[in-house]
Amino acid sequence: MKGVDPNTLYESLHRDWPMEPLHAETEQAIFDALAHAVNELILHDHHRLMSILYRIDVSEARVRQWLAQHKGVDASRIIAQLILEREKQKIRTREEWKEKGGDVPDEEKW
Repeated sequence: MKGVDPNTLYESLHRDWPMEPLHAETEQAIFDALAHAVNELILHDHHRLMSILYRIDVSEARVRQWLAQHKGVDASRIIAQLILEREKQKIRTREEWKEKGGDVPDEEKW
Protein backbone atom coordinates (compact mmCIF):
# COMPACT_ATOMS: atom_id res chain seq x y z
CA MET A 1 0.00 0.00 0.00
CA LYS A 2 1.55 3.22 -1.13
CA GLY A 3 1.86 6.09 1.29
CA VAL A 4 1.31 4.23 4.58
CA ASP A 5 2.50 6.27 7.52
CA PRO A 6 5.11 4.17 9.35
CA ASN A 7 3.63 5.09 12.73
CA THR A 8 0.16 3.99 11.61
CA LEU A 9 1.62 0.75 10.31
CA TYR A 10 3.52 0.15 13.55
CA GLU A 11 0.46 0.90 15.70
CA SER A 12 -1.65 -1.51 13.66
CA LEU A 13 1.03 -4.17 13.86
CA HIS A 14 1.59 -3.66 17.57
CA ARG A 15 -2.06 -4.49 18.32
CA ASP A 16 -1.42 -8.11 17.32
CA TRP A 17 2.34 -8.50 17.54
CA PRO A 18 4.10 -8.23 20.91
CA MET A 19 7.15 -6.38 19.57
CA GLU A 20 9.46 -4.27 21.65
CA PRO A 21 8.81 -0.55 21.29
CA LEU A 22 10.32 0.80 18.09
CA HIS A 23 10.71 4.33 16.86
CA ALA A 24 9.13 3.78 13.46
CA GLU A 25 10.81 6.28 11.20
CA THR A 26 10.51 4.09 8.14
CA GLU A 27 8.67 1.03 6.94
CA GLN A 28 12.09 -0.59 6.40
CA ALA A 29 12.91 -0.16 10.10
CA ILE A 30 9.63 -1.84 11.01
CA PHE A 31 10.30 -4.65 8.53
CA ASP A 32 13.82 -5.24 9.86
CA ALA A 33 12.67 -5.34 13.49
CA LEU A 34 9.78 -7.62 12.58
CA ALA A 35 12.01 -9.99 10.58
CA HIS A 36 14.36 -10.21 13.56
CA ALA A 37 11.46 -10.98 15.94
CA VAL A 38 10.09 -13.60 13.53
CA ASN A 39 13.52 -15.21 13.30
CA GLU A 40 13.73 -15.45 17.09
CA LEU A 41 10.35 -17.17 17.18
CA ILE A 42 11.32 -19.55 14.37
CA LEU A 43 14.38 -20.55 16.36
CA HIS A 44 12.91 -20.63 19.86
CA ASP A 45 9.09 -20.74 19.85
CA HIS A 46 7.57 -21.95 16.60
CA HIS A 47 4.22 -22.67 18.28
CA ARG A 48 3.92 -19.06 19.46
CA LEU A 49 4.78 -17.80 15.96
CA MET A 50 2.02 -19.92 14.46
CA SER A 51 -0.41 -18.66 17.11
CA ILE A 52 0.46 -15.03 16.33
CA LEU A 53 0.14 -15.61 12.58
CA TYR A 54 -3.29 -17.12 13.20
CA ARG A 55 -4.32 -14.11 15.31
CA ILE A 56 -3.05 -11.67 12.67
CA ASP A 57 -4.84 -13.73 10.00
CA VAL A 58 -1.87 -14.84 7.91
CA SER A 59 -2.70 -18.36 6.78
CA GLU A 60 -0.23 -21.18 7.22
CA ALA A 61 -1.01 -22.28 3.66
CA ARG A 62 0.02 -18.86 2.33
CA VAL A 63 3.23 -18.93 4.37
CA ARG A 64 4.08 -22.37 2.97
CA GLN A 65 3.27 -21.24 -0.58
CA TRP A 66 5.51 -18.16 -0.33
CA LEU A 67 8.33 -20.15 1.23
CA ALA A 68 8.14 -22.65 -1.63
CA GLN A 69 8.09 -19.88 -4.23
CA HIS A 70 11.01 -17.99 -2.70
CA LYS A 71 13.53 -20.71 -1.94
CA GLY A 72 16.84 -19.30 -0.81
CA VAL A 73 15.26 -16.26 0.81
CA ASP A 74 15.39 -16.00 4.60
CA ALA A 75 12.09 -17.41 5.92
CA SER A 76 11.84 -14.71 8.59
CA ARG A 77 11.90 -12.00 5.90
CA ILE A 78 9.19 -13.75 3.89
CA ILE A 79 6.96 -14.13 6.95
CA ALA A 80 7.62 -10.51 7.98
CA GLN A 81 6.58 -9.37 4.49
CA LEU A 82 3.33 -11.38 4.71
CA ILE A 83 2.58 -9.88 8.13
CA LEU A 84 3.16 -6.33 6.90
CA GLU A 85 0.97 -6.93 3.84
CA ARG A 86 -1.83 -8.15 6.10
CA GLU A 87 -1.49 -5.14 8.40
CA LYS A 88 -1.66 -2.81 5.39
CA GLN A 89 -4.87 -4.55 4.31
CA LYS A 90 -6.31 -3.92 7.78
CA ILE A 91 -5.35 -0.24 7.59
CA ARG A 92 -6.96 0.07 4.15
CA THR A 93 -10.15 -1.59 5.42
CA ARG A 94 -10.34 0.75 8.42
CA GLU A 95 -9.86 3.77 6.15
CA GLU A 96 -12.60 2.55 3.79
CA TRP A 97 -15.00 2.10 6.70
CA LYS A 98 -14.25 5.62 7.94
CA GLU A 99 -14.87 7.04 4.45
CA LYS A 100 -18.19 5.19 4.21
CA GLY A 101 -19.28 6.44 7.61
CA GLY A 102 -18.65 3.07 9.20
CA ASP A 103 -20.65 3.90 12.29
CA VAL A 104 -22.52 0.78 13.33
CA PRO A 105 -25.67 1.24 15.40
CA ASP A 106 -25.23 0.08 19.00
CA GLU A 107 -27.80 -2.69 18.64
CA GLU A 108 -25.78 -4.21 15.78
CA LYS A 109 -22.37 -4.12 17.49
CA TRP A 110 -20.93 -7.39 18.76
